[in-house]
Amino acid sequence: MIPNIYSGNYKLLAIVPLVVIIASLAILLHFSPVEKGIDFRGGILADLQYGKDAKLNFENAAVLEDEFAKRGFADARVREFENPLGKVVEVELSRDANLSRAEEQKSLFFAKIDEVSKLEADVLATNNTASKEKYAIEREAVEKAALEIFSIAGEGKDPAQMTTNEMKKEVASAYAELNDRYKEELTVAFEELIGEYESISFQEISATLSSKFFDKVVWISVISVLITSVAVFLIFKSVVPSIAVLLGAAADIVIALGAMGLFGIPLTLPSFAALLMLVGFSLDTDVLLTMRVVKHREGHAKDRAFESMKTGLTMSAAALVAFGALFVLASLTHINTYYEISSVAIAGLIGDMVATWGINGVLVLHYMEGREKREREGHVEKKPIFSSIFRS
Repeated sequence: MIPNIYSGNYKLLAIVPLVVIIASLAILLHFSPVEKGIDFRGGILADLQYGKDAKLNFENAAVLEDEFAKRGFADARVREFENPLGKVVEVELSRDANLSRAEEQKSLFFAKIDEVSKLEADVLATNNTASKEKYAIEREAVEKAALEIFSIAGEGKDPAQMTTNEMKKEVASAYAELNDRYKEELTVAFEELIGEYESISFQEISATLSSKFFDKVVWISVISVLITSVAVFLIFKSVVPSIAVLLGAAADIVIALGAMGLFGIPLTLPSFAALLMLVGFSLDTDVLLTMRVVKHREGHAKDRAFESMKTGLTMSAAALVAFGALFVLASLTHINTYYEISSVAIAGLIGDMVATWGINGVLVLHYMEGREKREREGHVEKKPIFSSIFRS
C-alpha cells in the first residue's frame, strides 16, 4: 500500500515542483526561449519526396541549412526522415523579405482600390470638388503601393498612367510573377542542394495571416484567463483555494513551455491547442483536490488530500498512456502535428502531477489547518457560494 505523502512535514513536497518551475523559467528567459513556428511567423514549409534508394547531395541537416543561408534563404530548418514511399526532406524557410514587403503593399493596395474606383466614378459623374480632393489623396496612396510592388518585381511600370482597372490587373500580375519567381528559385535550390525529387508539396503562411493567427491566440489566452479566474473565485469565494487552483494551471503551462524551449518544439497552432488542453486538465485535478479537501469534512484533511491524489494520478496516468501512444505514432509517421500535440501534452501532464500534488496540495492543506484552527477557536467562516452544487 502506498504511504500517505502528506503525513509528516508535507510542506517539503513543494521543493521539487518549485525547482522544476524555476528551471523552466530559466530555460524560457535565458537559455532556450520558445520560438514561433511557421503558423505564427509566416514562411514556407516544403516536403520533398525521394525514392528509397535515392542518394541525397548533403551530408547532414546543419550543412544543408548553411548552404541555404549562402543562397539568401534565411533561417532554414531541415529535417530528414523516411516514410513508406522512401526518403523525405522537410525544409522550413522564413518568408523572403522582398516578398513580405510586396505582400504588405498588395494588401494595402487592394484594401483601397475599390474605394478609389468609386471616387473616380463619382468625380466623373458630378465633378464635385470635395470628391476630387479625396480621390487625389486615395489615388496617390494606391499608386505608391503599386509603384513599390512594381519596383520589387523589377518592372518599370508607371501606375500614374493607368486606370484603376489596369492597376488592379498589373499589380496582381506583378505579385503573382514575384511569387512564382521565388518558388522557382526555391525549386532550383532544392534540386541542386538536395537532389532531384519525385514530388514536392508547399505549405505557405503569409506574414499577414500569421500575424492574425498570433493576435487571435493572444486574445483567446486573455479571455480564457479572465473567465477561468472569475469562475474559480465564484466557486470557492476564498482567496487561498482559488489562487492555489490558478497557480496549478499556471505552473503546468510554465513547465510545458520550458520543455518546449528545451527540446526545440515551436509555438504553432497544434502546440497552442495542446497548451489550452493542459489548462483544462490542470483545472480538473486542481479542483478535484481543492473540492475534496476544502468542501468535504469527513476524516482528516491530509487523508482527503491523499485520496484525491490517488484519483488524480489515475486520471493523469490514463492521459499519459493516450498521449504516449500518439507520440509513438508521431515518431513512426513523422507527422509534426501529432508530435507537437503529444510532446507538449506529455510534458504538461508530468508537470501537472508535480505541481498539483506538491504546490497545490501544500497550499490547500496549510489553508485548511488554519481554517480548522479558527473554527475550533469559534471563528466560523462563511460557506462559499455554489457550495451545494459541488457537494457529493
